[in-house]
Amino acid sequence: MKKYKFIIIVWMGVSALMLSSCNDNFLERAPLVNLSDADFWKSENDLKIYCNNFYNHNGLLPTYRSWDAGPFGVDGYNGSDTQPTVNYNRRMNGENTLPSSGGGWSSGDWSLLRDINYFMDHYSLVEASADKINPYAGEALFFRAVFYYNKLRTFGDVPWIATTVGIDSELLTAPRISRDQVVENMMQDLDKAVEYLPARAGGSYTGRITKETALALQARIALYEGTWEKYHALKDTPFKVNGSDGTKFIRKAADAAGALIALAEANSFPALDHEGVENGYWKLFNQYDYSNYKGVLFWRRYSKADGIQQNWMDRLGLRGGGFGLSKRMVESYLCMDGKPIAVSSLYQGDGNLKSVVANRDPRLNQTLFVDDGEHVLWEDTKEYFTVPLFDGASSDIICSTGYQLWKGTSPNYADYYGTWTSYHGAILFRYAEVLLIYAEAKAELGEITQSDIDKTVNALRKRVGMTGMLDINNITTDPNWEFAGLSPALQEIRRERKVELVSEGFRVDDIFRWAAADELIAGKRPLGAVLKQWENYPGATESFLGAVAMKPVNAEGYIDPYRDFSALANGYQFNLGRDYLSPIPTNELVLNPQLAQNPGW
Repeated sequence: MKKYKFIIIVWMGVSALMLSSCNDNFLERAPLVNLSDADFWKSENDLKIYCNNFYNHNGLLPTYRSWDAGPFGVDGYNGSDTQPTVNYNRRMNGENTLPSSGGGWSSGDWSLLRDINYFMDHYSLVEASADKINPYAGEALFFRAVFYYNKLRTFGDVPWIATTVGIDSELLTAPRISRDQVVENMMQDLDKAVEYLPARAGGSYTGRITKETALALQARIALYEGTWEKYHALKDTPFKVNGSDGTKFIRKAADAAGALIALAEANSFPALDHEGVENGYWKLFNQYDYSNYKGVLFWRRYSKADGIQQNWMDRLGLRGGGFGLSKRMVESYLCMDGKPIAVSSLYQGDGNLKSVVANRDPRLNQTLFVDDGEHVLWEDTKEYFTVPLFDGASSDIICSTGYQLWKGTSPNYADYYGTWTSYHGAILFRYAEVLLIYAEAKAELGEITQSDIDKTVNALRKRVGMTGMLDINNITTDPNWEFAGLSPALQEIRRERKVELVSEGFRVDDIFRWAAADELIAGKRPLGAVLKQWENYPGATESFLGAVAMKPVNAEGYIDPYRDFSALANGYQFNLGRDYLSPIPTNELVLNPQLAQNPGW
């Protein structure tokens, strides 16, 4: 019975996988239902067709085809402290339950691994030179790392399977292995991927994984695991890795990010885009085509001709997204002098949106809608933002905090909002993240220098016209730093990451890898803007003013989105001994008792 369950996971063969491929020449071959290994593994094109399936599978890199806010809503949907949604996150409130099946561990959730391993077991059958076939092996290894990274973040320890398993394989009933060994195996896969994959430097964008993207993924995973191991050990949580402080992975993150920075310095690719461009930070996130962008390492293309569209622009610009940025998020932006709002004389207060963004890091003004006559809703109809979306046909799509997201919106009404479909690209890997990984890893290792800061944090600030640079030897103390016991350098590098990558889907992963739910989530309710600024707002509709009157606020007058939820009367009830990982479904533990359950479940 135990073996039968896992066989469901791994049975798929070439025929089933190839049914989703589309290529005119390939369709002229023998019928796919009769395809065998002897028929298939013939040419470089066969390898390309097989790997194409990995690019378009939402179980690997996200496709963002759902009716939601796409990449710009992930932080909100996952329950971050920076982007509260209209309805609170049940996981963050400790309300998740132990499932009997599914939960990310079903047969369908593991079939992708089987497909990748099947490729790795057979690609060398193609009679071609190594330089022709190895890039596709590099792609498969890249996607195997993506697959395991997704599983790692969900479950921690997982079984490691790197080959196609048969009916009698002992792997079918094997225990999970320690997460640090899983990541070590992923690092080895990515080392090979980096070796096998071509570099994009000097060439045009092909839409396929390159050496640069593999280095970015390696740096991302290594930093995640290294800091997870470090901070869960320091706080002695049940999720620590015994005998490991994460240093080897933090070192790997620095090395991978450093290798990519070295490539950039040698080849002028990658590089930051839009330096000195008006609203360049905002414009970065609403382009149709990133093929010529040096700072975008890999992105997802949508095509009207192919009938592949996304829908998030409607959710963001027209409807408010169903979320808003939090007060703490907005307060994290420095003033133009590089000082925090608690000590800078440039800070104008938060009484209204215009004062909130005045004299602040330019990224704030390019992330939030502001009623200044310049934050465009739709260029073609000459409409500009006035008030947040507090009223609407559906309460779950309005702005929850008053700080409505401008980042990610498109100003082209005729092109998008008339049809509710869009073809703007989705950025999946960008160089700015790599710079931040490098800075954080070097600081974690105690090796950060001013030169490191200048080519990472200060390069990001310079790109947007920020005048206050970070001086590693003269950091202004912020009485509101978020983390206890961290060095000033790490406090500011984490701040820079929070600001640069806001609403791009990284924040909950960051909170979890820093073991920081006790500081940022548990016992807390996120707040929004000062509500009074919209009472009797000139020219506002009766519907809007009615919605303002109904908005919950705290004693200081800040919007308190979850005030009236009894479950959050005392803030989020995140279970620090359980909720960092998801549970293994009970049926799977019956089928394979060696899997063992995660802490607290």
